[in-house]
Parts: sequence; structure tokens; C-alpha cells
Amino acid sequence: MALTREPGDLPARVALASAQGNGRGAVLRLGDEGRWAHMCPSRIVGLERTRVDANDDEQPDSGVMDGLERLLTWRRDVRHFRTDPLPDGTMDALLELASLAPSVGHAQPWRFVRVQSPALRTALAEHADAESARAERALAGDDERLKLYRSLKLHGLREAPEILAVFSDDGPEAGFGLGIATMPEALAYSTVMAIHTLWLVARARGIGLGWVSIVDPAVVRPLLAVPDRWRLIAVLCLGYPVAPSSVPELEQRGWQARQDWRVNVVVR
Repeated sequence: MALTREPGDLPARVALASAQGNGRGAVLRLGDEGRWAHMCPSRIVGLERTRVDANDDEQPDSGVMDGLERLLTWRRDVRHFRTDPLPDGTMDALLELASLAPSVGHAQPWRFVRVQSPALRTALAEHADAESARAERALAGDDERLKLYRSLKLHGLREAPEILAVFSDDGPEAGFGLGIATMPEALAYSTVMAIHTLWLVARARGIGLGWVSIVDPAVVRPLLAVPDRWRLIAVLCLGYPVAPSSVPELEQRGWQARQDWRVNVVVR
């Protein structure tokens, strides 16, 4: 990835020739001085790319399927994090596995930005707090629901040891436009698949993930100074949960119970 500075540019304008050309996505690390560093999942320092040593036609055994079912059941949207850091190399390993997610045209449009600058972390947290307060207006007149809303913890941006902003490249060179002529939004859907994959592999290691949706992309994108064609999909908090639970917190607190899956299935 080539880096060039322009007058007034916070860290640097990012030229994506390298990231796009290798077709493996990009991980960008934003440090205290706002410097960008590029890592490709296939070239992660201290971690060689791993491949499954199995026949392509081999089917998962029942133990794998049972484990996957338990993993899906135990996946939680975490808000309460411990502050101790993740072990060295953990994020690299998680992001490499997340990059195995399916994508339209094999375009791999996900772009991960690790936010490590204390100033940027604080700015994101304050922005989320402001948006949360603004969202209360929609609950005006429903005192009971408003009280419940105010009791919820909506993000862990101050406590979680890892903050990850996930963007989707709306014009990746990889994939050569396959599958997006009529549904260009499939690129963003592919990035969501990478997030879900990250969520599961993190949970399998006892690491919690929280998706912070009370942020405005119009604020976050310039704050992190990413290329114009990168669309914000998510701001994620990662770290060890304070108290793991098999029941979603919103269900525990009476905000919303899990629906019977059948109510969302339509037959034509």
C-alpha cells in the first residue's frame, strides 16, 4: 500500500493499489500519531497463513456440527468488557479467520481499521454518547420504555481493549465487478458476513464482541480519515466479557425477547 501526504490531510491519503491487487482485504492500524500501517492477512507478522489440511470434499463430523450449534447459541452482543488486553497476535489471528468469509465475486471488500489512538477512542465514545442522548427523543411520551433505555449500556468504547471500525469498499478491484451489476449492496452484505465470522471465532476463544450502531457514518468516516469510497458498516468493541451469559442482555432486561423463528418465515 502506498502512502502519500497531502496538505491538511490528518494522517495520509491511502492508495489501495497493493491492498486491492492482492485481493486479500486490508487491515489498517491507526496509532497515537495518526499513522497508517498496512497488513494483509496473508502477510501478518509472526503468523503464517494457515490452510485447512483436509480433502475439499470432506464433510464436517457430528462433533463439529454440535460445537457450531453451541457456538451460535452462546454468541452474545457484549457491552460490559474487562480492560485487560488481548494476548499478542490474537487480533491478527481473528482478522485472518474473518477474511475467510464468503463475498460476492470473491471481492473481499472488508476493510478493518484498528483504532488505537486514545484521542480517537475518546472522540468515538463521546460521539456515541451524544447520539444515544439524541435517540432518546424517539421515546418521548413512553416513560417506562425511556427509563429502560437509559438503564442500558450501549457501548464499551471506553473499556474494551480493542476497537475496530469496519468499512466496505464500494469499488474494489478484486472480484472484477462480478455479481454486483444489479445488487451493488452485495459488497456491504459481504462485509457483514466477515463481521459475523469474526464474531463467532472471537466467541470460540472466549472473547466478546459488541456492535456499536449508535454512531453516524458522516462523523466516523472523516474522523478516521479513510478513503471516500469506504462505507462504514460497524464500529466494534472486542475484549473479554465481564460476565459471559447464554441469554442476550436485552432479553434479560426486558427490552426484547427472542422471537420464535417461525414468525419470520414466509412460504409462497
